[in-house]
Amino acid sequence: MKIIQLSDPHLTIPGGRLHGSDPLARLEICLADIGRNHADADLVVISGDLTNDGERAAYAALREALAGFGPPCRLMLGNHDDRALFLEMFPKAPAERGFVQSFFDGSEGRLILLDTLDSGHVEGRLCAARLDWLDEKLREARDRPVYLFMHHPPFRIHMPVLDAVKLADADAFHDVLSRHGNVRHIFAGHVHRLIAGSWRGIPVSTLRGTNHQTALDFSDSWRLGNEPPAYAVIFVDADGVIVHFHDVPNGSA
Repeated sequence: MKIIQLSDPHLTIPGGRLHGSDPLARLEICLADIGRNHADADLVVISGDLTNDGERAAYAALREALAGFGPPCRLMLGNHDDRALFLEMFPKAPAERGFVQSFFDGSEGRLILLDTLDSGHVEGRLCAARLDWLDEKLREARDRPVYLFMHHPPFRIHMPVLDAVKLADADAFHDVLSRHGNVRHIFAGHVHRLIAGSWRGIPVSTLRGTNHQTALDFSDSWRLGNEPPAYAVIFVDADGVIVHFHDVPNGSA
């Protein structure tokens, strides 16, 4: 099973720039690269912060950019998104119980895509309703391996500014996972860095954004990083999970 993960496009009104870059142009470069090289992907996941300010024109630009995109694609929400407007602009997007959450059953297991948006807050949250839904989907999977995608990581990355706005109440989230024991990897966005490790025994990874990055700074401040966009090429088989991180040349975008 081959999965592509993109994250954090932060689209603005078309023509606008963010941190000196054109978010739409950079996303289109990444999509084109994926289309040329990974048209065989079982699924492409864009893991949140689709827009920078939740603007209608930004969602419209995303819809247009994806109109001719070949591989199947699932969109997720981050703290910069507007859930109600997204559902209006993407009425066919998979969503359950009022949240932009869904699952995908592939040849090698179940993917569960979580909605961690807590409107009005930078940190993420999984309310009781979303945790109940996750519990149900993990139970349905039984002994099949499960792979979670979420915008906000539940784990610390030891960068204080970002750790302050990770998933709130990660213990409640972990309690649900522990009841089933079938989660094999957690893929997250939000932090705009390539990170791999484990959290309470579960392998984890995070991804750079397609527009701008976080500098490697372990102080109490946040700095902009000067790194290219990247996406992840994820291979899942009976032996495990392999994640390749691919830098995408962005030209002058």
